[in-house]
Amino acid sequence: MKYIDEFRDRDRATSLIIEIARVLGRIPLTRDRPLKIMEVCGGHTHSIFRYGIEGLLPPSLELVHGPGCPVCVLPIGRVDDGLSIAAHPEVIFTTFGDAMRVPGSHRSLLQAKAEGLDIRMVYSPMDALALARRHPDREVVFFGLGFETTMPSTALTILAAAADRVCNFSVFCNHITIVPTLQALLDSPALELDGFLGPGHVSAVIGTSPFRFVAERYHRPFVVAGFEPLDVLQAIWMVLLQIEQGRADVENQYARVVATAGSRQALDAIAQVYELREHFEWRGLGSIDRSGIRIRRAFAAFDAETKFVVPNARVADPPACQCGDVLKGVLRPQECKMFATACTPETPLGALMVSSEGACAASYHYAGARLTEGSGHLRVVR
Repeated sequence: MKYIDEFRDRDRATSLIIEIARVLGRIPLTRDRPLKIMEVCGGHTHSIFRYGIEGLLPPSLELVHGPGCPVCVLPIGRVDDGLSIAAHPEVIFTTFGDAMRVPGSHRSLLQAKAEGLDIRMVYSPMDALALARRHPDREVVFFGLGFETTMPSTALTILAAAADRVCNFSVFCNHITIVPTLQALLDSPALELDGFLGPGHVSAVIGTSPFRFVAERYHRPFVVAGFEPLDVLQAIWMVLLQIEQGRADVENQYARVVATAGSRQALDAIAQVYELREHFEWRGLGSIDRSGIRIRRAFAAFDAETKFVVPNARVADPPACQCGDVLKGVLRPQECKMFATACTPETPLGALMVSSEGACAASYHYAGARLTEGSGHLRVVR
């Protein structure tokens, strides 16, 4: 298949759903409880809700929404740190759109912008670097966010700034890594998972090899998946086949994009610019060892945490907010007491309601999604 509609074909989707039900019926464990498969990536969560995939699956299979939305796991303290940098009168603070509405302890970046701080939305770190070139009298700071998916673009921008000696550009680095996060989840005794849908975009950068520990050490099937409906359904079927056959392997459903070794150019840029932090705090998950990165000393001139005094305060989530339990898959979005009442996309209490990849926002927007009758393709219906 090479056209987008082919990945949303109703007949193929129906065939996969029937086959998923057949395989589930042959797995003895489903007589006692539903099988639980976690989709790690927020992009998968968005697709699952958007196309109503959960509602098409048998009740003996439960999808658990994982912590793969980088905006959603940004802790309150790091938002406050970004606001402290943006408060400097000489600073133009730049960020991706999703991060603008993430709540800090008192306000979001969007609210601070409305109050007069020079905070601007950009589509890439290169846009921020271009802004620094146009305003040599200002300090332009880019809010670096995301898993390995977005690390290379930030790293290449720092390398470009260093090569051109654009000294008024820096990055407030909040990039995070996926492997320690998965390990922390698998070590959690409260979370019962039978398999994983692996992140497609992250895997395009790092490849499939780094996930071998999931199969080898924890004996869980792991299938890297694409983001179209048939991608997700096929990857679920592949996980279930492994469970039925008593296997635990790392498989690649998204082979049209993901290579086993990942992208050498991207990995080289990451290795050149970044190093691991000893600890990094995640919203709702606490501190996870070696799960965040920082800018190497050789590029300290482009590190906002070196240029500016940053409070580095740890701020607890609001007591009523249950984002942590949703992130870990302990609660479903609708089971949070604040969901769709005090916490909505317009008035988010937690970060999961902000990003389009957040489980709560996706559930809020697409809970009524289903297959359209008489259509040849999977489409969204509210």
